Amino acid sequence: MDFFELVRDRYSCRDISDKPVEQEKIDKILEAAILAPTAHNIQPFKIWVIDKAEDIEKIKETTPCTNGASLFFVVGADKETGWVRKYDQKSFADVDAAIVGTHMMLAVEELGLATTWVGHFKNEKLAEAFPQMKGYDLIAMFPVGYAKDEAKPIPMHFERKSVDELVEIV
Repeated sequence: MDFFELVRDRYSCRDISDKPVEQEKIDKILEAAILAPTAHNIQPFKIWVIDKAEDIEKIKETTPCTNGASLFFVVGADKETGWVRKYDQKSFADVDAAIVGTHMMLAVEELGLATTWVGHFKNEKLAEAFPQMKGYDLIAMFPVGYAKDEAKPIPMHFERKSVDELVEIV
């Protein structure tokens, strides 16, 4: 698939079927994540793969945005190990984790799967349900699976600001 076709076709899918995702596709999504560029290649992130029924019930207690998925990826940033800009002490761990999430989201689309970037979750409750996430800045959750036949983008997906509104040449 052409990159520009990929980014045009991708949308936030909120209607996922219960068809299982093959392990080789999960592995490819994780490969895309690990290949993502990070500041000074420090890779200050962690990804948790959640696919057990009892763990998905825990996910449902932290967000209404599960979209019917039976597979979730959660991406967290480790601010303690991220590269720090010396001028203002800004840790880039959250930026790096967001880049990782973007790679994962595009890999999901390339593999014929569907997802949406979920930021609407109870961070503390998620870390409480999954103690291994404690100490991480939880950046994103991705419910992943095959889109249902009736799935479609929400109308505002097609609303885009113009280049003139978003770009300033200096």
